[in-house]
Amino acid sequence: MTRMYVVGRPAPQGSKRHVGNGRMVEMSKHVEPWRLAVRDEARVYFPEPLTGPVLVRVRFDLHAPRVIPAEREGWPTTTPDLDKLIRSTLDGLTGVAFADDSQVVKVRAEKAYSLNGETGAEVQVLRMSDAA
Repeated sequence: MTRMYVVGRPAPQGSKRHVGNGRMVEMSKHVEPWRLAVRDEARVYFPEPLTGPVLVRVRFDLHAPRVIPAEREGWPTTTPDLDKLIRSTLDGLTGVAFADDSQVVKVRAEKAYSLNGETGAEVQVLRMSDAA
């Protein structure tokens, strides 16, 4: 069971914009640094990509505002969107933790406010055959 913590600013993979000659680039300048941070941390734990179906568990730790409205019940219900955070993180894991993100058959994800002020994500990748 491999569990790692990626320090950095989790960035959502969202829209792309056309820059000419059929080239598309990410609209957010934070996506590529996040993907690289995920990839670099994964290289420490995965000497080679896992084979077969995999499960990915991830908890994104986000900056907490000074005041959290009561209706949020302590959860970050604003942007970034969880599904877009997952997309950028899976892209960072691809080719390192697993060969292709099509191997991911199950994802368990949440976003939470950081308790210590450090942003990042706790990520766990394991073969489905090892999942409990």
